Amino acid sequence: MKKIYLHKVEKQIARHNTIRDINKQIVLNYVRARSPISRAEIARETSLQRSTVSAIVDELQAEGLIEEIGTGDSTGGRKPTLLTLRTGKPVAIGVDVTPSFTTVVLADLAGSLLERDEFPTSSDIGYMDKQILEKVKKLIDQYPDADLEVGMSIPGIADQTSGEIVYVPYFQWSNWDIGRKITEQTGANVVIENDANAVALAELWFGNDEIKRMRNFIMVFVAEGIGTGIIIDGQVYRGEKGAAGEFGHMFVGPDAPVDCSCGRRDCWEAHASEKALLQRYLDSHGNGGGGSMNIEHLIGLAMNGEVRAVDQLKLNAKYLGIGISNLLIGFSPQAIVISGSITKAWDLIKDEIQHAGQRSIRQEVKMTEIIPSSLGERPSILGSISLILARKFASAS
Repeated sequence: MKKIYLHKVEKQIARHNTIRDINKQIVLNYVRARSPISRAEIARETSLQRSTVSAIVDELQAEGLIEEIGTGDSTGGRKPTLLTLRTGKPVAIGVDVTPSFTTVVLADLAGSLLERDEFPTSSDIGYMDKQILEKVKKLIDQYPDADLEVGMSIPGIADQTSGEIVYVPYFQWSNWDIGRKITEQTGANVVIENDANAVALAELWFGNDEIKRMRNFIMVFVAEGIGTGIIIDGQVYRGEKGAAGEFGHMFVGPDAPVDCSCGRRDCWEAHASEKALLQRYLDSHGNGGGGSMNIEHLIGLAMNGEVRAVDQLKLNAKYLGIGISNLLIGFSPQAIVISGSITKAWDLIKDEIQHAGQRSIRQEVKMTEIIPSSLGERPSILGSISLILARKFASAS
């Protein structure tokens, strides 16, 4: 999925056979990134002819992708008509599978959620097929004229070439063919991606302006496990068969508080994931803490000053920083972006994480920024939508 960088579009104004589609892509991306914007502004900034821009705008309006929202200030002549993306019209279905919950959402071109349905994730793959197929088919039947596509975020390895889910380690699922089943039963195109890669793509599309301007960064997704999405030159790096970025399984140290999803107790995931944090907290109370605990509760306790919660959160941040230091040494990215519920307690954990990062960098190398995501607690939901929106903005035809 290639992100369009507007400051380089003058190099993309194309030759004859592809000029219409590429120029249409450029205009749509300008409306997305700069709205409200006028036809004249688009023509001026892209060096496209005003007649070309007007024709493309008319086409995009006819397709229901953009709309007029009134007039702007005059600079001496007629007041310009302003354009923006058309919202409220469904264009994408997102399916976000996590070890705990699976969420199916309907979204418009701006990424706003129009509908949302959630159910507990089961290790029974037949049950999961049935639930996902029913909910996706219901949305497609509900909007027969919407030409909906499906983006799916999964906690495992997905091969973009074949469209196959190769492996989901948490449940030991191999060769899960849910994408093929969705297409066979609904006719919808399906794009499936590893959750961390999907979240990295969401950072490019929905993150704060600082992140959206970056060409090279690594997104560290802290949830039940740990995933990393690698952005190189503005694109997700997947590696062979989609298996790149599995840094949650790199060696960090022995005797972790929980098993990694791969079964070992020396992986980064086993030391620094949400489940590791929760287990350490329960162990600190003795006898498993005498009850259950979720990550929101623990973070709430820490932010309200409970000493055990603060101590365990900082210890988890230390292990998170150790893994991040390895990423900094190996990649030297512009930034590390940390995503997940843990970022709600950023003020409590940032020093521990950044200290580990600083120890890993040679003095002559510029310090990489380590920053929290702005996408919220379930960024993989936005990730699943981004898989489809990136395709629509990249093709625009």
